[in-house]
Amino acid sequence: MMVNQDHSSPKPSKPHFLKHKAAHYSETKNLDFSTWVSENSVKLTVISLLTLSVAALFYFRTSSVPSSLLCFQNSHQSQIKKPELPKLDLDSVKPILDKSSPFSSFRSEQWIVVSVSNYPSSSLQSLVRLKGWQVLAIGNSRTPKDWSLKGAIFFSLEQQASLGFRVVDFLPYDSYVRKSVGYLFAIQHGAKRIFDADDRGEVIGGDLGKHFDLELDGATAKKQRILQYSLEIENKTVVNPYIHFGQRSVWPRGLPLESVGFVNHEEFYTEVSGGRQYIQHGISNGLPDVDSVFYSTRKTGSEAFDIIFDEHAPKVALPQGLMVPINSFNTLFHYNAFWSLMLPVSVSTMASDVLRGYWAQRLLWEIGSFVVMYPPTLHRDDNIEAYPFSDEKDLHVNVGRLIRFLVSWKSEKQRLFEKILELSHSMALEGFWSENDVKLTAAWLQDLAAVGYQQPRLMAVQLDLQKAAVKHGDKKEFVPRKLPSVHLGAEESGTVNYEIGNLIRWRKNFGNVVLIMFVTGPVQQTALEWRLLYGRIFKTVVILSTQADADLAVERGQLDQAYKYLPRIFERFNSTEGFLFLQDNTILNYWNLLQADKSKLWIANKVPTSRNMINGKDSSWFVKQADMVKKVVSTMPVHLQVNYKENGPTDQSIALCGSEVFYVPQRFIQDFIDLVDLVGDLDIHHKIAVPMFFMAMDLPQNFDTLLNKMVYKTGASSTNLLNLYSAQVPAVHPLVVSSESDFIKLIRLMAAGDPLLMELV
Repeated sequence: MMVNQDHSSPKPSKPHFLKHKAAHYSETKNLDFSTWVSENSVKLTVISLLTLSVAALFYFRTSSVPSSLLCFQNSHQSQIKKPELPKLDLDSVKPILDKSSPFSSFRSEQWIVVSVSNYPSSSLQSLVRLKGWQVLAIGNSRTPKDWSLKGAIFFSLEQQASLGFRVVDFLPYDSYVRKSVGYLFAIQHGAKRIFDADDRGEVIGGDLGKHFDLELDGATAKKQRILQYSLEIENKTVVNPYIHFGQRSVWPRGLPLESVGFVNHEEFYTEVSGGRQYIQHGISNGLPDVDSVFYSTRKTGSEAFDIIFDEHAPKVALPQGLMVPINSFNTLFHYNAFWSLMLPVSVSTMASDVLRGYWAQRLLWEIGSFVVMYPPTLHRDDNIEAYPFSDEKDLHVNVGRLIRFLVSWKSEKQRLFEKILELSHSMALEGFWSENDVKLTAAWLQDLAAVGYQQPRLMAVQLDLQKAAVKHGDKKEFVPRKLPSVHLGAEESGTVNYEIGNLIRWRKNFGNVVLIMFVTGPVQQTALEWRLLYGRIFKTVVILSTQADADLAVERGQLDQAYKYLPRIFERFNSTEGFLFLQDNTILNYWNLLQADKSKLWIANKVPTSRNMINGKDSSWFVKQADMVKKVVSTMPVHLQVNYKENGPTDQSIALCGSEVFYVPQRFIQDFIDLVDLVGDLDIHHKIAVPMFFMAMDLPQNFDTLLNKMVYKTGASSTNLLNLYSAQVPAVHPLVVSSESDFIKLIRLMAAGDPLLMELV
């Protein structure tokens, strides 16, 4: 309960942090969560939403390797010279003619470009047999010297260097990103369409023309109407296309992990005219393009994946303002999008094509184009090889921020190539890749001009119009099939639809509420877990900690003064319904919050508490706190002071209550901000300031009483805290996860309220 305290006799408490053991993988490279424990180590234990398994989150938190170039630490950024924007003088670029290769006179309009490291696979041999398509194989330092395949054009490292392209100087010797040489050669030799592929996929039915739209110039192509995602949901910037094609529990590599839990299908679609879908991305059956978190945690053993998508689902377009992950092994590029084929070199190989895809989508909007997703076009066999998780960490840390940056990016340049270079430079300034990719972009654009490529004309970008309200007559319905998800390790029961309905209700109820968490443990180990656990329910999760981490979007704060950091967050999200504060030693049972009134204040003002809830403070400290509270109250405006004095304690005492979780609706935000201003530099403790604020903002009888039903134990032992948990209450305090087994046990307990969690453990 909210009680008056004059003295304190605190008991010390010890923080608990999640700990891990490392599991070793072969092929690890990097990405930094700030500090990764030791090279070539990764732990497979994680929690997810809906389909991200408990093992996956713990796996995601560990693994230690050097930092990827994608994620620059702020301290490092301040010490290095900012990347310069190269000058682009295309008028002085001299043509590059093929005078040295055996194929100088060869021309083809349709090319398939692949990277090869081993002898020709059966899948690659099937690609060579596709009628009307020329396969171009690009070797690297691992490719056998005697590599050859009848019907394919092959370039070794030495042959690539002799072609005269500027980009060769920037390409690593042992990477598939050397395909950039192949793209240029194909363009130089008459390409109108380039299918970006690898040597593991077989085209279903042996005909790319049956899957993709190869002709875009004819009247028929321009008259076709294509289903299109809507932008009705505010701040929606990325989608999981696998849901549309029948697999809601699978997600593609490059999808922000905080978006994994959004498994409900579109309420409605719109339509767009065809003819400008210059990038066409296909879905792959068998082993689709999934990330290492999915691959390493969704298996039932050594059994290979064989995931099937809905071949009858209609293709679907992405409007301006909405993005989707695109890879380099099942994507068709038309001539007007050839500029977007460049693969960045300063990021990990597992991130290169994904970053290229997002970069390309933003620039597509500048020419009035868009991406279209197509039903299954390939079948890729699962070779049952461990995915190099460390090569993806940069994606998991930075891709959400990248998407937000790209959607908001604007340019005043008058030509497409100028915009391309400007965006590459802006991304380097933001730390998404390095200056080397800015230089690569300049070289790439010059090479394009040198092989005779004509840049498309610009069109107006109209993001605001795209988000205008959709009229009823323009809404198109499509309900995706829910194909069997046997890869989850168990067949889904008939209750799944009901459980998904619950998730949708929770999201609708809290989708415009911001959750602010204060994390006391090392943020590198826990920040992403909290985002994944609560991110599917709330509008967003803002994390405060004593350790700031820009890469993890963790902001610096002090727990004892946590309330002073809230106004700046309130101002950033001024269109939300309200803000829910949560400390990480308190577990929130979101399914029990639906009955709470989001227009009222929420706080646990009637749970049993005591003065020793503030550890290490003696009586004199409480006296000083009471004096400071009295000073603040004396400066309150009339409406706040009257409320406080009517319900608050006497001048000689102060009020305490459980301040680990509380909610402030939008209508009280300005009062909260004003009260923080009144406190100013006074050192009033969070657990004293928050009750004072609440009693000043409104009368306690007007508070919503739901949080008073939470489990709140002030003298709980640090051992067996899981015994405190109940799924029947709105929250539980204290509950600190201190081991992997405890976390798994907690998720199993939480599944009593969210049954979808049961399929994850």
